[in-house]
Amino acid sequence: MFNNLFGKKPAAKKEFITITLNAKLQPMHRGDLEDALTKILEAHNIGEICGGGSLLEKNGEISECDIEIEAKDTSEQAIHHIINFLEDALAPKGSKLRIGEDRIIEFGQHEGLALYLNGTDLPDEVYQNNDINEAWAEIEKLLGEEGGIHSYHQGETETALYLYGNRFDTMHQLIEPFLNSYPLCQQCRVVQVV
Repeated sequence: MFNNLFGKKPAAKKEFITITLNAKLQPMHRGDLEDALTKILEAHNIGEICGGGSLLEKNGEISECDIEIEAKDTSEQAIHHIINFLEDALAPKGSKLRIGEDRIIEFGQHEGLALYLNGTDLPDEVYQNNDINEAWAEIEKLLGEEGGIHSYHQGETETALYLYGNRFDTMHQLIEPFLNSYPLCQQCRVVQVV
């Protein structure tokens, strides 16, 4: 009340947008997405990223991740710019955008595939003579426009590669012949990420 007596305006209430991506992204991969999103936010004067985080499962794998925006603009058009960017870049089904405390918008169209490579039970020569980077490159090539590897997780007994794309079934069909032939992919597991 006294601030108004001296000509000072009360501070504007800050609005926050929290994006929860149903994606298993390590912080560095989420950071890459944040960098690209920052350009959209700046171009449309929407606001700036002020935080982010990851929700972990008991085994240490990331379950989902958040990006928080301190917003100058929460109009329908601003939200449209954010969601359009994410749906072009990476927005798995089950992702959400929260404005303030009470407005939630569900979005997302991508499907996820987790490829778990056995890191302990294969013969030693398989690990010595094969390279996960070769597998990564070949999988990316096989997926083409249907998807890509967006992150990974190094566990105690398995290494997970997280693929996101148009359809789980299509991605699985495209990489299955390679999984059946590449020695490092023996005893691998393919799991749909939902």
